[in-house]
Amino acid sequence: MKDRRSYLDDIDKEILKKLQINCRESFTKIAADIGISKSKLSYRIKRLEDTGIIEGYNAKINMSKLGYDLLVATNVRAKFAPNYHDKIGNKLKQISGVIAVYFIYGESDFIILIRGKNRKDLFERIQLLYKIEGIERVQTSVITEIYKEDPRFFFEH
Repeated sequence: MKDRRSYLDDIDKEILKKLQINCRESFTKIAADIGISKSKLSYRIKRLEDTGIIEGYNAKINMSKLGYDLLVATNVRAKFAPNYHDKIGNKLKQISGVIAVYFIYGESDFIILIRGKNRKDLFERIQLLYKIEGIERVQTSVITEIYKEDPRFFFEH
């Protein structure tokens, strides 16, 4: 049932919006804001979790304040082979500092985002890419300014 697409009504969408804005908000306040009972809210959140629509709850951390000031986007081209995307994708995601791995269609096979403390730290992380069997080429771009970085999704009405 987790892979099945689920129908969301306006109440579900409003619940998801509220949780994305502040998942630490009390059920009492969320239920009152939406205009449903606390028990109905609890039931709906449980259903959203059980169907895999809500995968978890996370704190948004300012990585720069922890010393990870550098962010790079790296395009990775790999050698085609059976299931190569799964094999390489699973290896890429294990590298420390890799915060996102996307398999894409186009000039490259993957785009990965890597965080590092400084140039030396990033260089060492990028060097690990060359050790993965099947990777043919790596092209890295340093991200100098972030204008939007928000994993939340809000439904349009």
